[in-house]
Amino acid sequence: MKKILFPCFLFLISCGIVTAQVPPQKHPDTGQPGWKPLFQPDLSDAAYPTGIWRMEKGVLTATEDLNIWSNRPYDNFIIDLEFKTADGTNSGVVVYCSDTANWIPNSIEVQIADDYSEEWSKADPSWQCGAFFGHKAPTQSAVKKPGKWNKYTITCQDNRIWILLNGQQVNEIDLTQWTSGSKTPDGKDIPSWLNKPWATLPTRGYIGFQGKHAGAPIYFRNIMIKELP
Repeated sequence: MKKILFPCFLFLISCGIVTAQVPPQKHPDTGQPGWKPLFQPDLSDAAYPTGIWRMEKGVLTATEDLNIWSNRPYDNFIIDLEFKTADGTNSGVVVYCSDTANWIPNSIEVQIADDYSEEWSKADPSWQCGAFFGHKAPTQSAVKKPGKWNKYTITCQDNRIWILLNGQQVNEIDLTQWTSGSKTPDGKDIPSWLNKPWATLPTRGYIGFQGKHAGAPIYFRNIMIKELP
């Protein structure tokens, strides 16, 4: 029986009928089928305030602290991108956003920060690069110094999210465990402005990027997405 079932299982995987419930163990090859740019070079398929965001020579950046959003919501997906910090950068990749006008309590933010700066090196670990902002710190610091490009791969599959930063699996979360809007599962305080329990948030929403926050710029490029079954 095992000899019959195993080839059938491989056939189902090859047809895309069976979906593995594990994140990428390395950054993906986005040149393979199924990958596409999240934004067109002219940003015609993005939602953003006029005059704030621009893409020049493939690099996306902003002049103010206002987000840019995908023009439609996404369910399960992998987003792969590069980012570059400056001195003091504090930004983020936002997923599962159900309300772009009031995004902070209605989404999950994967933190980007210049962990080498005076401010962010001393911040709460859940505010440092690779964190689920205000909720769960990364297992290690893997961000490069300002001026160098970093690689992020974020996998969102229903209530599970995994973060790969510069080849290191730095964080993962099971949203079903986050049933409080004030305390983490291990009893730590959650910032008061993030008071919606993540277990109650929809796992379908817009994807966004935070702009020039606290006066420090952020740069993105090669933002690619692959939708999952």
